[in-house]
Amino acid sequence: MTEMALKGTVSLVTGASSGIGAAVARDLASRGSTVALVARREDRLDALAVKLREAGGSALPVAADVTDAEQARDAVERTVDSLGRLDILVNNAGATRPGPMLEAPVDSWEQMIRVNLLGTLYFSHAALPHLIAAARDDLRGVADLVGISSLSGRTVNKSNGVYAATKQALNTYSESLRQELAGRRVRVSVLEPASVATDFLPAQMRTRLHEQRPFERLSPADVADAVGYVVTRPARAAVSHLLIRPSESER
Repeated sequence: MTEMALKGTVSLVTGASSGIGAAVARDLASRGSTVALVARREDRLDALAVKLREAGGSALPVAADVTDAEQARDAVERTVDSLGRLDILVNNAGATRPGPMLEAPVDSWEQMIRVNLLGTLYFSHAALPHLIAAARDDLRGVADLVGISSLSGRTVNKSNGVYAATKQALNTYSESLRQELAGRRVRVSVLEPASVATDFLPAQMRTRLHEQRPFERLSPADVADAVGYVVTRPARAAVSHLLIRPSESER
């Protein structure tokens, strides 16, 4: 695949203000896609958009809360109205708060469910008509819906039950949707990275996790590169699941 394999396409990335989402946006832009950047922190989106443009890419900042169904619809519609189409959706926005079940505040569970699961459902539902339309034209003859899950979606550890449950639900939903869209050339893919070195967890939790399991973690760029691989496969090929572990694996 050439560096501009996605030239002419439009991508939307949720949770794009930092970490994996920002890395995915940079990678897609480097491949020629115009990227709609979605997150709540508008100042970060604006700063990232400037950097992408300075690097020769194209970006549209769209401030939105993924847990709000109306804002999700509006973000997708603004993307299509402004950029003309939607070829790739990357549902990356996520939340976690590991800890013992007896000590966890209920609102932390609810937030994980809203962000990790409902946010994905809202954006997928809003984007699907546009993805189906893009898959029918001659630009690529295919569209992509990518969910960023987690190794926690297939392994079980103590004090991480609700987060793992949301990721297992994401995996199940994605497989069902993949079957539903068979024949429409909209590929549904799930990426399951192990621990990634981001600010996703509070610093104290990151330190404690590293002390418990001291190994080199993946970088956001590793996950972004995997997304780029998935969405640049020939139209005849689909990568349904991709598990990404560090060389010194935790499992």
